[in-house]
Amino acid sequence: MKIAIVGAGAMGSVYAALLADAGNEVWAIDIWKEHINAIASTGLRVEGASGDRTVTGIHAATSLSDAGACDLYIIATKADGVGPAARDVAASMRDDSLVLTIQNGLGAGERIAEHMDTANVLLGVAAGFGASMRGPGHAHHNSMSLIRIGEINGGLTERVERIAQVWRDAGFNVKAYDDIEQLVWEKFICNATYSAPCTVFGCTIGEILDTRDRWEIAKGCALEIHALGVARGVRFGFDDPVAYVTEFGRNMPNARPSMLLDHMAGRRSEIGAINGMAEVLGAELGIATPYNQTLSAIIRDRESRFG
Repeated sequence: MKIAIVGAGAMGSVYAALLADAGNEVWAIDIWKEHINAIASTGLRVEGASGDRTVTGIHAATSLSDAGACDLYIIATKADGVGPAARDVAASMRDDSLVLTIQNGLGAGERIAEHMDTANVLLGVAAGFGASMRGPGHAHHNSMSLIRIGEINGGLTERVERIAQVWRDAGFNVKAYDDIEQLVWEKFICNATYSAPCTVFGCTIGEILDTRDRWEIAKGCALEIHALGVARGVRFGFDDPVAYVTEFGRNMPNARPSMLLDHMAGRRSEIGAINGMAEVLGAELGIATPYNQTLSAIIRDRESRFG
């Protein structure tokens, strides 16, 4: 397939390297010029959970228009980059092109819908998948568990299975699902439980769980998200949200959420798509979200002072 990775940061670089190494024509698109130049000149090195390889032959550009029409567009930007990426994809894609977006939090589908019909849009959820940049042209693949994909409007289709197989052929553990919204929300509740609390308190997931006051706040975030999901008709695969997020956290006690890592590096986070999204949905549904709202306000206040 001809595949464009729109947003070739840490995770996007892992996608690009493995998909290209499997024989696909891959275009890595990113505004980080030094990274793009390194990929074009010496290749893209990815080391870690998926091995250590340097992949040459990847097309690299700062503008998606250089790639022309593709079979598959993978939007791997942060949440605030989804809209601009979708705008660029809409100007480039064919009628039969597919768009797969993989982000944290909620709202990616709605951001994409502002720029294109969602008939050809797939949603992805990455579980236990982490990566970081070591420098231009060099990514570290921290961990890889499972990527789940599905039609934005539901249903298990032949094209979802086909795209899943492309990823499997590249070495990813990927499964296709008929109700991707459920999975998006089940990741969302975990993200919201730990992202803002860990960032505000400056601690790991395990340190949230093992400190009573911190855990009460994180648990409040989880219960608010669950209430929102139930009101939206989400069919959660669990009955006890607290037990669900507790088990999730116990499996990675030393982890620091990406939001905390962003703040440690002085970068703005994806707060608007995670805990901040609870505020938006709560206002729409008439459900109070004081835990998520308060933490989001603290995060936004801190980020207002970032350079």
